[in-house]
Amino acid sequence: MKVTVSRKAHFNAAHRLYRKDWSDEKNQTIFGKCSNPHFHGHNYELVVHVTGIINPDTGYVIDMKILKDLIKEEVEDKMDHKNLNEEVPEFYDKIPTAENMVIVIYEALKPHMNPEHELAVTLYETPRNFVSYSG
Repeated sequence: MKVTVSRKAHFNAAHRLYRKDWSDEKNQTIFGKCSNPHFHGHNYELVVHVTGIINPDTGYVIDMKILKDLIKEEVEDKMDHKNLNEEVPEFYDKIPTAENMVIVIYEALKPHMNPEHELAVTLYETPRNFVSYSG
């Protein structure tokens, strides 16, 4: 029987949605206030879901302390209180939309997971706007 366990995390970050190869006017038309040249921020909520078979020895799908530490190291330490465009290498040449962020987060976590586990990541940019990715 497979069970899904989830861990919620939180981080704050600033970003600007824009393309360097577009004019300010085009960026404003496409991204609106999110293309503010002075950036803007969000209080992100992250939910990491791990699905797998319960280990009969431990009763766990995954030790939540291990998952907590992994999220801290691979996501929070790298993104919390950062300007995503300027301080997170993955976004030097990629627009830090929630869609791109959730893939970057997934790809940071996946190599550390048991290959038998399924991983899914949900990122809330606001309480009503969120994206999910599962590979």
